[in-house]
Amino acid sequence: MQPPTFSHILPTGAGRQRADKVLAAAFPEHSRAAIQRAFAAGLVRGNGRPLAKSDAVGAGDRLEYSLPEIAPYDLAPSPIPLDILYEDAHLLAVNKPAGMVVHPGAGTGPDTLVHALLAHCRGGLSGIGGVERPGIVHRLDRETSGAILVAKSDAAHRGLAGQFAARSVRKEYLALVAGSPDLLRGTIRKPIGRHPSQRHKMTTESGEGRGREARTDWEVVERLGLGATLVRCFPHTGRTHQIRVHLRSIGHGLIGDRLYGDRTHARLPIIPSRTMLHAECLLLRHPITGEPLEVKAPLPEDFTEMLRALRGPYSASSNASAATPHRRL
Repeated sequence: MQPPTFSHILPTGAGRQRADKVLAAAFPEHSRAAIQRAFAAGLVRGNGRPLAKSDAVGAGDRLEYSLPEIAPYDLAPSPIPLDILYEDAHLLAVNKPAGMVVHPGAGTGPDTLVHALLAHCRGGLSGIGGVERPGIVHRLDRETSGAILVAKSDAAHRGLAGQFAARSVRKEYLALVAGSPDLLRGTIRKPIGRHPSQRHKMTTESGEGRGREARTDWEVVERLGLGATLVRCFPHTGRTHQIRVHLRSIGHGLIGDRLYGDRTHARLPIIPSRTMLHAECLLLRHPITGEPLEVKAPLPEDFTEMLRALRGPYSASSNASAATPHRRL
């Protein structure tokens, strides 16, 4: 069966524009990623001739394209139990455990979040993310626990992706950091880029003009024993390892973060097995109904156990600041 063909004629007076931008504006029901795949597959034509996405088109030009077939998933569903925080016909929110990889890649096994979602949703996931990332709109590092959103339809995927791109999703993380900040709250505005010599790491010192703009607001929730502090972070951008890199840059690296040189000493009552970072809350609008939606993930046992141990007889919680209440949309 031949895939349907879509056509669009640029109206009189239309200026010269890139072909991919014209199609994205003319067919908002199709994602930009889908249109880009059509160009990559050679399925876009202008006045009967093949078009590249950067080709200029203008008034009177007739554009035609079809969407390439999405390859079936070549991943086997795995019946891994999921902690579902919210679910309806359009999306679900999962409390991802620390240690779980979000999507398959080199060196991963059949135990990623995607494998579990394929079993839970039984094929009912957005295909925009491609074969290896069905339904995935954003991600969390392997060691980070907490709330992650998954799209079950292409419409929900586009709606969620648009909110993340517009930075209208409010993200709240809890982090256990080494040291005790002098201030109760602050903002870190430092570009983040790939480390020039250690490519698996990110840095705020990648060289002038090489990093991407990044902003993280933070506030002290509780000052703990042995110089540790519970901090709530509000990342406005979504750079790789952003919270870990930003807090490290002001001298308060995350406890257990071995990648960025955590210097946790032997006085800790418990040696952490992972980076102490938890995606606690997401505030957004439902991508279909537009209603406000709050998703909260309770702290996992390893995080609460570390908190209890640090509070112990050393706790300085009497000096803790009050956490800022969640702002509603």
